[in-house]
Amino acid sequence: MRKLDRNGVTAPECLVNYQYTAQNWDDITALDRAEIRRHLEQMQGRRCAYCEGPLDALGQHIEHFRRKRRFPQLTFAWANLYWSCDQTDSCGHYKDHGAGAYNVDDLIEPCADNPDQFFRFRTDGTISVRSGLDPAQQRRAEETLRVFNLNPKWGRLRNMRKAALSTYVSLVDGVIEFSVGELQEFFSRELSEAAAQPFFTAIRHVLTQL
Repeated sequence: MRKLDRNGVTAPECLVNYQYTAQNWDDITALDRAEIRRHLEQMQGRRCAYCEGPLDALGQHIEHFRRKRRFPQLTFAWANLYWSCDQTDSCGHYKDHGAGAYNVDDLIEPCADNPDQFFRFRTDGTISVRSGLDPAQQRRAEETLRVFNLNPKWGRLRNMRKAALSTYVSLVDGVIEFSVGELQEFFSRELSEAAAQPFFTAIRHVLTQL
């Protein structure tokens, strides 16, 4: 999970044509769904808002952070929409159909919060909750990992992150003889080239030792 900037993307104009009191999500036309996805892609790239996995490989759907059933007034609210992968064992589908009961206010939201303040990605593909959090922050971090099922000890997501990180772990191990200036230039270049890649937050944590 990474910080997303919704302020840098205009809201899809088509959303003004829909009102939750008169229509439901299924009434959105295919053309309007495509427009919403284009705007979400501007914000996220072609990566899941939650696991950062590649949407082209994992499938995709437009996700409501706050569920339509409980918050119908947010059905067509741009601020409530994300692009999630289509996997049932994590992310948007798991949140709504697999996680059980939760309080949405306990979840870390990519546009409202900075996930870097809560999580540390490890070279083995796991995610740790950062030390030093207060009890409320600790609960939010743990609930976010649970509700989106982002950090099973073994499983698909961990294996995908570990595979994506393998090249960068080798890079870090291979530059121990560089000068400080050379290291800064090297890692800056690698970060720039990796910015659009899936699992970039995990890559960034490995390269910067954040």
